[in-house]
Formats: sequence, C-alpha cells, structure tokens
Amino acid sequence: MIRSLYSIILCLATPFFLRKLYKSQDDKPPYGSRWREHFGICPPLQHRHPIWIHAVSVGEVIAATQLVKAIQQDYPEQAILITTTTSTGAAQAEKLSGRVEHRYMPLDFGWAIRRFLRVTQPKALLIMETELWPNTLAQARLAKLPVYVLNARLSERSCRRYKKVQPLFNIVKDNIDHLLCQHDDDAQRFLQLGLREEQVAVTGSMKFDIAIHQDIRDKGKQLRLLLGQQRPVWIAASTHQGEDEQLLDAFSRIKADIPDSLLLLVPRHPERFADVAELCRSAGLNVIRRTEASNKPVPDSCDVYLGNTMGEMLVMLAAADIAFIGGSLLGNKVGGHNLLEPAALAKPIITGPSYFNFADITQQLLDHNGCVVCQDSVAIAEQLSSWFKDRASREKTGQQALQVVKLNQGAINKTISKLNPVLIQ
Repeated sequence: MIRSLYSIILCLATPFFLRKLYKSQDDKPPYGSRWREHFGICPPLQHRHPIWIHAVSVGEVIAATQLVKAIQQDYPEQAILITTTTSTGAAQAEKLSGRVEHRYMPLDFGWAIRRFLRVTQPKALLIMETELWPNTLAQARLAKLPVYVLNARLSERSCRRYKKVQPLFNIVKDNIDHLLCQHDDDAQRFLQLGLREEQVAVTGSMKFDIAIHQDIRDKGKQLRLLLGQQRPVWIAASTHQGEDEQLLDAFSRIKADIPDSLLLLVPRHPERFADVAELCRSAGLNVIRRTEASNKPVPDSCDVYLGNTMGEMLVMLAAADIAFIGGSLLGNKVGGHNLLEPAALAKPIITGPSYFNFADITQQLLDHNGCVVCQDSVAIAEQLSSWFKDRASREKTGQQALQVVKLNQGAINKTISKLNPVLIQ
C-alpha cells in the first residue's frame, strides 16, 4: 500500500523532475538520445556481471573514483558499471578508464529498473552516500543482488525528515544488506531509524582518501602564473544565490585595504553563471570569465575571475591562496559544502556558520586550527586581510588542514574489506 502510494506520487512528480533535469544550461552536457536510459532502455554492456555503483552526480562520482581505482588494482578483471542521474555526473564518470562503463540511472519505477537489470545483469549494487530509492531497492532484492550503501551519511535534519515517513523508510531499510557509514553519529541516526546493528558499520569517509594528482597541481600553478604570482588571490567556491552579494561586500572591504587582491568566484550551479557575472558588474567590478580568458595573462584591472566551467574546481582551488567554501552563509537552507578538497591542497579555509551537512569534518578542522568560521562579510574580510598580510600564519593553517585529511585516510581499504564477499565471486 505504501509503495503503491509512493509510486503514484512519483508518477505525478516525474514530468517536473525531467523538465528540470533536461533543461538546457551553459556548460551542461546534453543528454541527447540517451534520455531513454532514464526509462531503463539502455544498450548492452561490453563486460558481463559488473559491480554496479550508483553515484548521482559529480560529487558522488569523485568520491567513488578512488574506490573504483582500488577495485581495479585488487580485482583487475572485475567489470564496473557506474550510473549517474545527471549529465555532469556522466561527464565525470567518462573520465574513468579500464573496464568501467557508464549508463544513466533509471527513474525509480519498478518496470524501468527491471528492464535495466535484464540488460546490465550486475552482481551487486553499491550506492554512494544516501541515494535510497524504494522501488530500486525492492527490485534489487527480487533480483537477489547484495545491496551496499557506501560512504553513508545522515544529518540530524535528514533523520527527522525520514522519521516523518517511517513506513516508507521501513521498506528501504529492509532491502539494504550493509550500510557503511562515514562517522559514528551517522551510524547512530540510522540505528534510530530501525536498521539492525549487524547491517551498520563505520568505515570512515572515502572523501578523506582524496588524492590530488600532480596534473591538477601543475594546472593550478599554470593558472596562478596567468592570474599573477604576486597578487593576493582568494577563491569563493560553490556559492549560492544570496551568498554572492555577501562575498562581494567582503571583497569591497578587502579591496579598500588590499587593492590588488583578486577573487576567483565559482557559483555552485551552472545556470547562475550569467547572473553572477552581471551581479559583479553591477557592483562596479571588472569580471573575466574563465571561458573568455583562455590561456592569456589576466590583466591587473580584473577584479573577479569567474569560474564558469565544469570539472575545474580543484585547479582553481590549487591556484588560490585562501579558500572560502560556500553554502554556509544562508542559515539552514544549504548546510555548507565539503572542505576536504581545499584541505587536501593545504589551503587555509573560511566557512560560514551554517555547515551542518559537514559538521564532523568541519569540527575536526576547527579542532586542528585548519579552518575559521566567519559569521558575516565583515568577519570574512577581516580574516582574509589578516591572512594576506601574514603568509606564515595562512600557510600554517593550510598545513594543519592537510594534517586532518592525512589523519582520517583509510576508508577505502576498510570499504574494500567489507566488499570482498562480492568482489571474489
């Protein structure tokens, strides 16, 4: 009864979801004829009986990348199927090599999932983080697929939401074999929702096992040469509507104190690139988009270098002196974004006061003096000015952030050990 009601609601919501998903946007790869895959109509795979990893979009694919490489190293003959929902996630997945293939994830209709399973014939389903779809999990159970949820996290807010639909969540939890959590508090929240202790384990966050390739570092150095080696450069990464205004206010204060400072501004969503560029111009700032700059030196007259490309966040982080991470200045609306990429690059980090989605990571960085929480634009400007004027202090903070990453690494190995029963089949 509950699943039937859910399916009816899903059917009614699907046209709106697809309209948003397929909406054309700058720098968003088109789906083309592959839209059929969202309905389970996909071409056969080249390799038989893959491990099926579902990673919704870019962030989850990046988190899964090191796991994929570890599987390839230990089990080189194991085929891997990665599904994503978004085309940007697909573009990220296509960068993986070897016996890895990509398909789009079918919508959560039983008939679409059954068709998908008949074509792909996976031997296990690994779900990145907490992408739990009732019909998908039910069909996986009917197909006798072991189901693992990896790198799982559950905020207190999400836990309260699940409790409001506990009957629906009961269907989900009964179709999960193993749920591998990032942190102890995540595990406790899943236990509160009714999972059994034997289903739940803590393996750590795979995101700590981030490896910054030398190619990224080299590209960061090349970009920095174009930006200006001597200019004070900070990045505001993954910003949302309502934050850019605050960050530009902070920047105006910094410019009054440090006139040659440069802001790398990278909005979270591609559809906002044009609006953010106009916002900067309205503030009297000279803006250059990354797509316009090509490989030319950035003139001293440029105030804001707008990151309007996909997949280059790490390069831009590597080029900056200081990183502000967005989604953290909007009260309870977003809850912050991951601080680990700038930490792995040994960058001193500023976050706003709302970081509940990454509370454990942020708290560890705070405990090790690897980041600073700033309440508003005034505090952000003061912290930036302080670090720009004290290179030793900002570099020490960056090294302390890097140390937090190193102390927490090892989740990939723990996860692989839990997956051995399906990998050795």
